[in-house]
Amino acid sequence: MAPMDEQQERRGGGRPRRWPRPWADDWADDEPRTAPWPWRSTLLLTVLVLAGSTVAAHAQQGERAALDPFARVLLVVACGLLLWRRRHPVAVVFSTAVTAAVYLGAGYPYGPVFLTVAVACFAAVVAGHRRAAWTALGILCAVHLLVAHWLYRWLPPAGDAPASFAQEIVVTGWVVAIVAVAELARARREQWARDRAERAQAARRRADEERLRIARELHDVLAHSLAVINVQAGVGLALLDSDPDQARTALTTIKSASKEALGEVRQVLDTLRAPGAAPRAPAPGLDRLPELVEQAARAGLTVEVLGERPRLSPGTDLAAFRIVQEALTNVVRHSGSRHARVHLERAGTVVRLRVDDDGPATGADAGGSGNGLAGMRERAAALGGTIEAGPRPDGGFRVLAELPAEKREDR
Repeated sequence: MAPMDEQQERRGGGRPRRWPRPWADDWADDEPRTAPWPWRSTLLLTVLVLAGSTVAAHAQQGERAALDPFARVLLVVACGLLLWRRRHPVAVVFSTAVTAAVYLGAGYPYGPVFLTVAVACFAAVVAGHRRAAWTALGILCAVHLLVAHWLYRWLPPAGDAPASFAQEIVVTGWVVAIVAVAELARARREQWARDRAERAQAARRRADEERLRIARELHDVLAHSLAVINVQAGVGLALLDSDPDQARTALTTIKSASKEALGEVRQVLDTLRAPGAAPRAPAPGLDRLPELVEQAARAGLTVEVLGERPRLSPGTDLAAFRIVQEALTNVVRHSGSRHARVHLERAGTVVRLRVDDDGPATGADAGGSGNGLAGMRERAAALGGTIEAGPRPDGGFRVLAELPAEKREDR
């Protein structure tokens, strides 16, 4: 058997999953190994450090040791290490600090060599390795204090005097400035990362909501139309020989229902092909309730509408129509009753829809997806409403929906 990582890579076609290591700390060098090499900035920095150190050596001639080949090697090594600052920031910040400490202990002139430590510290802090950067700076400062106030007696150049406290204040100021700038850059980078993650999450949420909306629309359209087609196909088959005229009527109903379903499905698909484009036809609402009653009648279901159609916002009107449509579809599919009642009522800011049938349930498999009630609840919940569905005490089945008369964003 292949190792688990190899099996995952074969099945998923990607890199094996890396499990988190609870023992990893801030010093762990977890930066991606595919970060680009900073050739240009490193080369420019190398030229700047070498040239600046030469100028500093002339300015400090007689006070510090002259730049010999070993000093120039140290400067080139300190700059060259910065090539790895994006891939191995922890190792680079400690290496540059040690190189600068050796340079300082050898008595070479103060100068741009400390710029390499500053750049390495900045890269480490931005990458999230703050403790490593601070520790490296602390080591370098401790070495500087030892050399400048105690070890200078035994280290080159000969006759060197202890450093003044004014110089220590300048060094401390530079260290604080480096840490402050690095921390500010790290905070800005983390804020940008959080903003990108929030935008990506919002985009995924909008995509999920749109996918659910389209799934509900397709389910409601196809479930109702296919239920009518299924019933009429059964009628046509049963009466094909004994009553051809009635069978012809059933086929006409099938043609009408399938044409309407194709039209609504095409409208949904057109929206997918051209996101943001206005639909060619207005969204259905309770004004199409007579068409729904007529379709149910062709499927053999008599629907009685009680109450006046309330004036609703477009979103609520669409949800109300789809809920009634799905409820009648369930009656056609699952109920032995051939009579249903739709009650419409508006009370203040709430509209109530009630669909009743007298049952009993047929218990037959109607071939549905089983998502009808879930889809109705999702529609109601999206508007801040509720759905109750279940058997009635006196037999039959009831669907009761309470919806806000206006969508929440329209108020």
